[in-house]
Amino acid sequence: MKAHDAMYIGGEWRPASSTDTIPVLNPADEQVIGHVPAGTAEDVDAAVRAARAALPGWAATPPAERGARIAALRDALAARAEEIAATVTAELGAPPQLASAVHAGLPIAVAGSYAELAATHPFEEKVGNSTVYAEPVGVVAAITPWNYPLHQIVAKVAPALAAGCTTVLKPAEDTPLTAQLFAEAAHEAGLPAGVFNLVTGLGPVAGQALAEHPDVDLVSFTGSTAVGRRIGALAGGAVKRVALELGGKSANVILPSADLAKAVAVGIANVMSNSGQTCSAWTRMLIPADRYEEAVALAAEAVAKYVPGERVGPLVNAKQQARVRGYIEKGIEEGARLVAGGPEAPRETGYYVSPTVFADVTPDMTIAQEEIFGPVVSLLRYEDEDEALAIANGTVYGLGGAVWGEPEAAVAFARRMDTGQVDINGGRFNPLAPFGGYKQSGVGRELGAHGLAEYLQTKSLQF
Repeated sequence: MKAHDAMYIGGEWRPASSTDTIPVLNPADEQVIGHVPAGTAEDVDAAVRAARAALPGWAATPPAERGARIAALRDALAARAEEIAATVTAELGAPPQLASAVHAGLPIAVAGSYAELAATHPFEEKVGNSTVYAEPVGVVAAITPWNYPLHQIVAKVAPALAAGCTTVLKPAEDTPLTAQLFAEAAHEAGLPAGVFNLVTGLGPVAGQALAEHPDVDLVSFTGSTAVGRRIGALAGGAVKRVALELGGKSANVILPSADLAKAVAVGIANVMSNSGQTCSAWTRMLIPADRYEEAVALAAEAVAKYVPGERVGPLVNAKQQARVRGYIEKGIEEGARLVAGGPEAPRETGYYVSPTVFADVTPDMTIAQEEIFGPVVSLLRYEDEDEALAIANGTVYGLGGAVWGEPEAAVAFARRMDTGQVDINGGRFNPLAPFGGYKQSGVGRELGAHGLAEYLQTKSLQF
């Protein structure tokens, strides 16, 4: 049991303004494993004021020195890697191997990339008779989701720090214990007081207070499109900047020239990872009509390896479990063919959902249009590449995707997809490449130099 009663504000742990707390549950056994303070608008105001006070000094700190502090943060996270992985397993339900390799390992690598970028990025350039400076936006509100708790914190806070911004973090209430570990690492790394601040709390209370605070210059949010719209409206009223990484309904397009067995197996694995709780998961598999039934059989064989409680963890909470099971019931109701899984709970305890595959899915079905955020794959057939492209682009989202086939043809197809990131023939995730979406999948980019640019504004001096 981990009971926290303080917020990290102004370089120290301060008692919360309220005695109310938020319980943290282990989704695998539904037991309470900790508590964190339920932050209020008063706590948010204290954190923003601390960030505002620290801004001039941090913005004036040489970029190489900022990079050194981020490197120290990376090292502090690395020293806690085992504890981070165990915490993510406990509060999110991620299988230990995934928690170690992805939930703990990836953020450490991303932090390292920003330590280097801070020291090497050109914050000044000559353009004709002008000198153009890249300056920090100011105070950043980082509102992060529960599905990749540490990665999303690092993907927002590290570039903000590299840019010279100060930050206030409001993590998701389902996975706040990982954020507490991050705050401990930030303190150990020697960040000046107020440069990083942590307020735990509920979205409608602490999150809203942070998004609409007049001294916040940029709101960086990852989560649902519905909440993103609300944050955009709050920020728009004050004409402040936003970076929004929202929902997805990514297409996994298998061209006729593809290695079908590999494409199907990797496609199923992609959705099953993190129990399907990945915004860019390839949840729509598009298959040539003349190989459709072969692909259906391959998908059924592949998904059978993902046993709940072993290779697939639970969903994060009871609400999410009920939501995903409702989508499975909707798929059956609308006429999709259930190939594997179904709405029945696979285990008596824990928020598990059966890994599910649907065939005979048409583009207009609910399960082909809406983000499910669970271990559910829809198999759609197409007659030619023009139809495949229309299906791939036929949702309000455009976050990720994949194309399999002869490389030149796969690249040509991917270039026509309305989406922010496409993996060709199983290309590996690149933490230096920009990540973000088209259409209702968001505004702005994360990771690498493009992610750093979100936290910078430009000033030109003419001579």
